[in-house]
Amino acid sequence: MKNWRDNRLRLRLCAVTGMKFSVSLLLSPLLLSPLLLAVFLLFAAPLWLFAAERSLILGDFKNDFAEWSERSFAGNTQYEIVTLDGEEVLQARANNTASALYRQVRIDLSTTPILQWRWRIDNTFGTEIDEQSKAGDDYPARVYVVKRGGLAFWRTKTINYVWSSSGATGQRWDNAYAGRNAHMWALNSGADEQGVWIAHSRDIRADWLTAFGEEIDSLDGIAVMTDADDSDGSVRAWYDGLRFVATGLTRP
Repeated sequence: MKNWRDNRLRLRLCAVTGMKFSVSLLLSPLLLSPLLLAVFLLFAAPLWLFAAERSLILGDFKNDFAEWSERSFAGNTQYEIVTLDGEEVLQARANNTASALYRQVRIDLSTTPILQWRWRIDNTFGTEIDEQSKAGDDYPARVYVVKRGGLAFWRTKTINYVWSSSGATGQRWDNAYAGRNAHMWALNSGADEQGVWIAHSRDIRADWLTAFGEEIDSLDGIAVMTDADDSDGSVRAWYDGLRFVATGLTRP
């Protein structure tokens, strides 16, 4: 966490998104819960509701990522479209940096509850990193979904699907900064599969029920992030094909 200076709260947030914010607020720390307020504000802009489509493509990254916004927390992860194995994909390279690409979009989970994507990493942070501590809260790749808490920003919650360096595949834990409202979920682990595309398909409603014991019918945002600021490391990853689909609709 950063130092206090002249009643200005310098926040280094991992908030309920598991993202890390550096924000200056001219407010006393007694007036609000800053960890949750930052994410609430991030996803509080006007949202678009996708209700009738069987497939909602959010990031095929074939040309650009103009519909995505970047938020810097500790420098900037370098995001760019590259050609890999003959296909255009999103490359993320973090060198002691942390920034995320996010989309504010309201997603109707009653019609498109399944989130699909593929990712690939070049390296991990090694098996000694403690990802459940603040000093080790870095991941080669993460995709996370956000559900705002309405006016009650402290109720905003997120699931962070991560490629873990040291945790076991399938392991789940509360985020070191945000606690129970940011649920970390390791879908891949270690370096055995680095350099290989791994595809995922997650039933968000089912995962949300597992993570929080709650039933939901919509989301308010999605983000990807490759970060290396806590560990002072360097990692590279690639993302492609983020989309929400109807139950039973397989990848083309």
